[in-house]
Amino acid sequence: MTSRNIPKIRQLEALMSVIASGSMTAAAANLGISQPAISRLLSDLAKDFDFQLFEKRDGQLRPSQEIQVLEADIRRVLELMRHIADVSADITRHKAGHLRIACLPGFATSHLPKVVADFLRDRPGITMTIEPDRPERILEWMVNEQYDFGITDGFFGHPAIDHIELNLRTVCIFPTGHRLEALHEISPSDLAEEPMVHTRKDSVFFSQLSSRFQMAKSNFNSHVEVRQFTAACELICNGVGVSVVSELDAVQYTEKGLSFRPFTPALPHRISLVRPIHKAPSMLTKEFIAHFEKSVESFRA
Repeated sequence: MTSRNIPKIRQLEALMSVIASGSMTAAAANLGISQPAISRLLSDLAKDFDFQLFEKRDGQLRPSQEIQVLEADIRRVLELMRHIADVSADITRHKAGHLRIACLPGFATSHLPKVVADFLRDRPGITMTIEPDRPERILEWMVNEQYDFGITDGFFGHPAIDHIELNLRTVCIFPTGHRLEALHEISPSDLAEEPMVHTRKDSVFFSQLSSRFQMAKSNFNSHVEVRQFTAACELICNGVGVSVVSELDAVQYTEKGLSFRPFTPALPHRISLVRPIHKAPSMLTKEFIAHFEKSVESFRA
């Protein structure tokens, strides 16, 4: 059989319909086409195969010995084509596919789980990989196109990465019952004597926070240095000092003994939604990015 003789799917469907029903008339009705149409499909298929398709026994059409050899393979081909059609329809409806997300460790245990749960609720066919790591590693993954989408901070641009910047409000957090609860907002001067839990001293956020204290000529009492806002929240819940963190993280801990107030002057926490620029985003990736943006809308600075 040459390449131009490859059977068409409609021909194979016609063949299997006749095998199932035993007659051209019934097969045509099952497929919703005329009997002459199904006769033409099978006549052309017989020419391509170059052997007889059926034998007539007891008034019914039965598959020839040659077709019996092929029958199992034909069934598999048709099942595979139906599967491809179903999956492609699910992808079009955004109900199938795989999404690879890289994120900061804090997001993996605070805000992101709820976002993912909401996103997957009506998309049972979608699978995900979520990989938490430091910003430098997330940047490397995006450049190498290993992940579809990333959530990071401290990002200042890269020619191989497309990004969306989001500025989120920050708040001062402290244990419930702390004297700071009496204030409507908290400034550096209100924290001069408080032991501070803060992000790494080489981070952009720490530099911006310490500059607020310097401008206010207020003492910054460094107590515990952490990498993530979520770690700061856990420490404050356990009575270890006070901190300034993203409100997005703070709200996750209000039922664990943490209270907060707005921090002034305003100190937005900038996060970046990043993806490989040379890899066209899938519909699924675009939809998740939009879903994530919507989830943080009420926390935007």
